[in-house]
Amino acid sequence: MLDQMKQAKELYKMQKELAKERIEEEENGTKVVINGKMEVEEISLNPEASKEEQERAIKKCFNAAMRKIQMNLAQKMQSMR
Repeated sequence: MLDQMKQAKELYKMQKELAKERIEEEENGTKVVINGKMEVEEISLNPEASKEEQERAIKKCFNAAMRKIQMNLAQKMQSMR
């Protein structure tokens, strides 16, 4: 029972730490910022890029940022063991 309480406390602490993290990805002047809770905080567009270029850049930035957040989460989970 105490082990479960300790794990729950560690998970809560880890969630709070992750929520503070911010991952920024930039491509062709377009930037996406995602926090550790996997929420989009900011999107900045390049006004000189075409609509199609902006769409590709947003998609690429978003996917790269999500991969980094997931890797951070996996590393933190590994360190708990």
